[in-house]
Amino acid sequence: MIGNENDVVTILIVDDDQVDVRAITRALRRECIDNPIEAVGNGQEALELLRGENGKAPLSWPYIILLDLNMPRMNGLEFLEVIRNDPALSSSIVFILSTSNEDRDKTAAYKKNVAGYIVKSSVGKDFMNLVSMLEKFVITVRFPKEKVMNVA
Repeated sequence: MIGNENDVVTILIVDDDQVDVRAITRALRRECIDNPIEAVGNGQEALELLRGENGKAPLSWPYIILLDLNMPRMNGLEFLEVIRNDPALSSSIVFILSTSNEDRDKTAAYKKNVAGYIVKSSVGKDFMNLVSMLEKFVITVRFPKEKVMNVA
């Protein structure tokens, strides 16, 4: 389990490709990262989970979001736009996992304050580096007890 002190960090995978979701989950488990993992198929479902809508309990803090860009209903950039403008979700930690290697997508994602951008086509060694980086990130970074709320 990765986390620091009493923090158990949930990993939220937002991706419509179930093969990718299973691969990410397997890679995390293979590295003995047994943190809770939630998976949803698009940005709208992720918002419902984060906000506790439609009969779902809200996802407990702390969490890290692994976000695909190309999804139906609400894609990754649309999702980022919504959460960055929502005071209750704006400080969410988001890493992009996308098939897109386009600079315009990378630029758009970084303008929405993502923590990192990983191209799925470089899975394999780079993906295992991602898993290792996530583990080190969660062990090293100190999360506040309460989620940071940006109130203007």
